Parts: sequence; C-alpha cells; structure tokens
Amino acid sequence: MVKVGIIGMGNMGSGYARMIYNGYVPDMEIAAITRIKPERLELLPELAENQVPVYESADELFCAIKKKELQMDAVLIVTPHKAHEEQVKKALDLGLHVLCDKPSGVSVGQARRMNEAAKMHSEQVFGMVFNQRMNPIFRKMKEIVENKEYGNLKRVNWVITDWYRPDSYYDSVAWRGTWEGDGGGILLNQCPHNLDLLQWICGMPVRVQAFCNEGKYHDIEVEDEVTAYLEFENGATGTFYSTTGEASGINRLEISFEDALLVCEKDSLRVCELGFKEAQYRKSATDQFAKINGTWKDIEITEPNTMHVGILNNFVDAIENGCELVAPGQEGIKSLSLSNAMYLSSWKKRMVNIPQSDDEMFWLEAEFEGAFRRKGL
Repeated sequence: MVKVGIIGMGNMGSGYARMIYNGYVPDMEIAAITRIKPERLELLPELAENQVPVYESADELFCAIKKKELQMDAVLIVTPHKAHEEQVKKALDLGLHVLCDKPSGVSVGQARRMNEAAKMHSEQVFGMVFNQRMNPIFRKMKEIVENKEYGNLKRVNWVITDWYRPDSYYDSVAWRGTWEGDGGGILLNQCPHNLDLLQWICGMPVRVQAFCNEGKYHDIEVEDEVTAYLEFENGATGTFYSTTGEASGINRLEISFEDALLVCEKDSLRVCELGFKEAQYRKSATDQFAKINGTWKDIEITEPNTMHVGILNNFVDAIENGCELVAPGQEGIKSLSLSNAMYLSSWKKRMVNIPQSDDEMFWLEAEFEGAFRRKGL
C-alpha cells in the first residue's frame, strides 16, 4: 500500500482524493492533505471519517515528515505551476516518490532543475500527470506514426477551440488570467496536454513561429489565443491553434502521411487510405487535374480510456514493482519546451529553434518573473 499526501486540494486534488476513496486506485491510501476549503471538505466526508491530517501548506507537511510526526511514501503535487519546482525538490530530498500535475512549471529551466534533483534521487519515482497518454485513440495514433504504417509524416494540424471559458471563469479567483498567479494563459493552463501529445505522437518540432494574443477575448493579462506554425526535422510542417474565446468549439487533429490522412475528432479516429505512394502518382499521372479520393474507414478502438486513474495506478506500479512510467518526470520538459518556444517567438516576433539556447532560456525566465516589460522590447 502506497501512503500518499495530496498537496493542493483544489479541483484536481479533490478529484484525486475521490478516485482513491472510490477504490479506483486500490493500492493507494491518503496519508495527509494540504490547503482544503471547508466546502470541499464537506464534499469529501471520507477525509474526516479516516481522520486524515490536514496541513495549511506544503512546508508544514514537509516539516511534519522531517520531524517524523507523519509517515508517507509519496506525494501528489497539485498546486499552482510556479510552486512545482520547489515542492518537487523538497519532496525528493525527504525521500518521497513524487507525481506532479501538469505542467512541470512555467519555464523549461524549472522543469530541468527538478529533473536534475530527481537524478540525485534515482531510487525514487518521479512522474508527471499526462493523463491523455492513457487515451487509446492517441496511443493508436502514436503507434501509426512510429511504425510508419502510411509512410513519413507530411503535415500535422491541430485546432482546439473547445477550451471555451466565460469571463466568470477568470473572475472566480484573483490569480486566474495573471502572469504573477497563473504564470501564463492557454498555453500553460489548458493546452499542456495537447502540447505533450503533439510531441509524443509526432515528435518534437525543431522550429516554431507563434502569435500569442493576450486578453483578446477576456479582460486578462495572459494569452487567450495562440496560433503557431511548426517545422519538423524531416521537413514536415504543422499548425497549432487554440483559444478560450471561440464557440462552438471543436477539437480536430489531422496528421497527413505520404500514403494516408489520419483524423481524430469527437472521440473517433478515421483514416483515408490512398493505397499507393502519392509521390509516385504525382510524377506519373497524365491527367493534369486528377484528384485522389482515397478510401475512408473508421479505426475501431476497444480499449478503455483510463485517464487519471490509469496514471495513478501506473505510479503505484512503478513504486511497488519497478514498472515503466507512462510519463517520467523528464517528459515534463518537452511540453514546456514547446510552450516556451511559442512565448519566445511571439514576444521576440521571429521564428525560434527548439530547444532554446541558454541565453533564450535565461531571457524567458526573466520574462516570466516580470524582470522587465514584454511590450516595446
């Protein structure tokens, strides 16, 4: 049995507690929690029934462990992004296994530093909550890309407009929609999973040109719309668009190969198979206006989507049995590399390489910390 502390009992922290108490993670037990509002405590009577200790902060919980007043094996870190680096490192120093919610932090530098700390504690498990990797549709897409079933990647386009948020969302908590509290906008709050999946399925782009519009649809400091153009090492290109201000929303991922087009939309996966090499046809076709229709078919997915429950059980299995993590801590660097590159490109108004140079990462960290103004640089 893995005894775990949940640091941060907002929406997701409370959600993890419910999963555990509902028996979806049979080998995990809650040993302590931090920062829970009275109304949330009322919705989780199991905490009171089991006399789970409640601490005001992560530091108080860590102090109790250090004094041996509290015993546990692991922590789930579900706090604001900017706190992740410090809390992950402190937990590792105390000998705890760590599962950190997305994203790793605000900057690539933060993600790298926590992974450097994890290397010094290699006997401990450090994982990320990239629960969309448990979706069998995305797993199938990754398999198709990696096996080159339809040839090489030519194009990827992802339009994600189902992250719609009314003004009341940003007004509900003072820190939402601010650089100081939120650390960023749609790239850091809504899209970390999409960015992780993009590189997990298709590989990491090598260059990006992005345009981040801050407060376009809402009265907020951070971006609520992003448009990005991507280039991959093999010459493939792509676009990524997302916003919290467009309705009715869609979530459509297209991947074009040499011999097929793969489309994911509305929890379905379809492929249009050409049945031959497009490049060969292009060179040999005599009809100047010939079009290739291809054959559309549905790809049947029968495996369940275990989402967060799958990640939690995988974390337990890694601790107890040494199994491979779905998303090791180092994976948290990759989605931040993408989002940071998009910020850098937008603020510098130019295409940037991935990964960023040390100077660019230093510049970005200074930006995120508000060391100097973004406008007029």
